[in-house]
Amino acid sequence: MEYKSVAQMAEQWDISDRRVRILCQQGKIDGVIRKGRAWLIPADAKKPIDSRTTRYQRNDSPYSELFAEVDALKAELDKHRPLTQGELQRLREEFLIEYTYNSNAIEGNTLTLQETALVLEGVTIDKKPLKDHLEAVGHRDAFLYIQDLVKNNIPFSESIIKQIHALVLMDRPEDRGVYRRIPVRIMGAYHVPSDPVLVPEQMENLVAEFAANKKMHPIERAAIFHLKFEGIHPFVDGNGRTGRLILNLMLMQAGYPPINVKYSDRKRYYEMFDCYYRNNDQNPTISLVVEKIKEHLLILIAVFL
Repeated sequence: MEYKSVAQMAEQWDISDRRVRILCQQGKIDGVIRKGRAWLIPADAKKPIDSRTTRYQRNDSPYSELFAEVDALKAELDKHRPLTQGELQRLREEFLIEYTYNSNAIEGNTLTLQETALVLEGVTIDKKPLKDHLEAVGHRDAFLYIQDLVKNNIPFSESIIKQIHALVLMDRPEDRGVYRRIPVRIMGAYHVPSDPVLVPEQMENLVAEFAANKKMHPIERAAIFHLKFEGIHPFVDGNGRTGRLILNLMLMQAGYPPINVKYSDRKRYYEMFDCYYRNNDQNPTISLVVEKIKEHLLILIAVFL
């Protein structure tokens, strides 16, 4: 039988070395062998299901059936052989280009999908604003940052929110990672964001509330955080892109793939905030997030068909 080291399996499974060692110590990897201070792991070993995600599940949630569908698809994906590093890289690059294009387009960026791909390769697009170029690069860097946070199992915090925003808003150096000091309005929206003097306290409370809601299913938890984050609208600009990156960070930390809210979804996406703030109805948000997770899981499962 072929064996691999902790570092090799960490790269194959896209988790930290430390996490692999913990799984070995807990006996959660079949066929693992201890040799001195090192661990030898069968090359074809299946990545264990992350029990940190299942502890959040709650049977009385009104969304239990929806979440069960997602978790069944995730379990189906986990049954397949691990992808090679090259396969993972290709899928990630394709997702990143589409995600960057869509998230920026929702906020008014004029780059096309093809132009976004070229900009991320270092090509300058003639007659397109520098701002649009910087937004594409900043969004890419922010997504790579959250991938590193997930890989290294870094706990979520307020400072991470500010760092994500600092990467997103690379075209506005004076406003990067800084809570706004002026009132703002979201054009056409029912909800009026918080008074700027309240923003620091509300953000601190929101992060603390997220940390405390550990019995809530991670999808519901992430979706509610997104609704409340956008309601506070803590930054002078870049809240939408930052909020969607945070949403994906939370989903990825819970073992789910990131989602891509498309430019064509923007009307539905904006309406879900009105539903929440006008009618206290989070159903449209939960439905959209679940739909997008399932969409990404099906793409990944199709790789093996």
